[in-house]
Amino acid sequence: MNKREAQGVQGPVGPAEQAEADGPRDALLAALGDRVRSLRARRGLTRKAVAQAAEVSERHLANLEYGIGNASILVLQQVAGALQCSLAELVGDVTTSSPEWLLIRELLENRSEADLRRVRVAIGELLGTAATDPARGRRIALIGLRGAGKSTLGRMLADALELPFIELSREIEKFAGCSVREIHDLYGTNAYRRYERRALEEAVQIYSEVVIATPGGIVSDPATFNELLAHCTTVWLQASPEEHMGRVAAQGDLRPMAASREAMEDLRRILDGRAAFYSKADLRVDTGGKSLAEAFELLRSRVEAALH
Repeated sequence: MNKREAQGVQGPVGPAEQAEADGPRDALLAALGDRVRSLRARRGLTRKAVAQAAEVSERHLANLEYGIGNASILVLQQVAGALQCSLAELVGDVTTSSPEWLLIRELLENRSEADLRRVRVAIGELLGTAATDPARGRRIALIGLRGAGKSTLGRMLADALELPFIELSREIEKFAGCSVREIHDLYGTNAYRRYERRALEEAVQIYSEVVIATPGGIVSDPATFNELLAHCTTVWLQASPEEHMGRVAAQGDLRPMAASREAMEDLRRILDGRAAFYSKADLRVDTGGKSLAEAFELLRSRVEAALH
């Protein structure tokens, strides 16, 4: 017997009463419901109006608001549309709690990549995080997928420019005291990203002139990538997915795709997902279809031209 029955109460059960009768709500669903109610209040809309606009029943919306309804992603999308907000805001983008952030986001919405880049640079200058490091030009960071030639070409470039060379993956392993694979296996991706950020920050502090071969996924963490862009001249070493795969296989290493039967398709997806970030580099050097010597000469000429 629930609390309502024990009290001898009869009649229809409302969402709030049902939530109380059912005991503690799931924390995630409860928080989601609170956000829906808050957004509805911010818009000055009744539950009925939102339900009609979202094309869901009022009872369904009430269950969602009280955290007792596990709505499908499509229903959440409909509710977000009715509340004139993004799905991210509905499900818990904490930045949307700030009015200033919402106003800034409105100004940036539907802007071109070129406009957004100018805004990012301007914000960096305003906040003191822009690429104003005087040593930036003499720190050369090579970015790109594994198999692009970052380690090999990086060492050759460092020798030619008479600069130190570091491979950031090795520095990460020094911090962690174990291999990159063990970091992921034992501590997870988030821990690996923290070590990666620390390794980059230390390299920037120690070296005013250096060539750095970065891990392929360094662009995955916006904070670390911002740090890289601010303190290093970045060079994207490009190649086709087939060439990436061939070079990694030639090294006897298929770790990125070890568990996949469609390794090439996985690699293409990774490259597609990261290309927009790699393209933020200061320079691009396409190593595709070139011998090691040809790729190196192209890299050296592009970097030397940028340094002078």
